[in-house]
Amino acid sequence: MVNKDHLYLGRLQDYYALYRLIPSYADIAALIGVSKQGAVKFVDRMIFAGYLQKAPGGRLSPANMFFARPHVGQAPAGFASPATEVLGDAITIDDYLVEHPSKTVLVAVSGHSMIDAGIHDGDFLIVERNTNPSIGRIVVAIVDGDFTIKYLRTGPRGMYLEPANVDYPCIYPEQSLDIYGEVVGQFRKF
Repeated sequence: MVNKDHLYLGRLQDYYALYRLIPSYADIAALIGVSKQGAVKFVDRMIFAGYLQKAPGGRLSPANMFFARPHVGQAPAGFASPATEVLGDAITIDDYLVEHPSKTVLVAVSGHSMIDAGIHDGDFLIVERNTNPSIGRIVVAIVDGDFTIKYLRTGPRGMYLEPANVDYPCIYPEQSLDIYGEVVGQFRKF
């Protein structure tokens, strides 16, 4: 008998993406095309593997691995190489990008002052709350009461913010410069 758990899990993940909940055992059975007893066994395997968990009250909910995506290898951005899909470990985006969940927020980018750093209007930045980042890091700062995303720099006049676009000037605070956090990653939807 062929193990179809990865196909069943994919259907369950698609269902969750659409409805933001894990269905009942009966609905799982209908979704994946097995008996209710088959659904119970499937759920037990998913709990054991770390994809599902039982929340208080017995309701099923996603566990950390539910959001993991297969890492299928590398693709060079230079010359083409033979295409082979090599299944590697599965990782979650949080595991890859978030080191300190309690200090991490998402910030939507608005504007074009950081395009030469690869940060574009509409991107989302993963920002770790850190009020004392290293000079040269990309930060979300509050300068004279306004939020901005720039490189943190220092010079003869003290700390300032440098854009990554020659069409924008450096920002020297007139009254205050507070660092909200340090940019540790980003993502965008094409």
